[in-house]
Amino acid sequence: MIELELPYPPSINHYYRHVGPKVLISREGRQYRERVMAAVREVKKVSGKLALKLEAYPPDSRSRDLDNLFKPVMDALQHGGVYDNDNQIKRIVADMREPMPPQGLLIIKIKELSSVGESK
Repeated sequence: MIELELPYPPSINHYYRHVGPKVLISREGRQYRERVMAAVREVKKVSGKLALKLEAYPPDSRSRDLDNLFKPVMDALQHGGVYDNDNQIKRIVADMREPMPPQGLLIIKIKELSSVGESK
């Protein structure tokens, strides 16, 4: 199992930007990716089917949609080499916790699923 403490991601609405017909990762999104890459530098790559557990501690008490965290985090972990493709993630368990000012925090646990019994 891999356990990581990661920075709280930008909103999905700020992670991407539209330039004409193209959708690109924004400057804020690229900076987030770089921070995640620094945090996972020493992590050994996992393979196969994966389960991801996410505990989100937002930076403040504004209303947030928990599901908006998934894509930026999963993409950044893929980009950082934790796994080959985020389509390997077959189970997600997520909890929104109390705010942790000023920057927030994510605690991520990733484990490989076995074909028998679903956990390894």
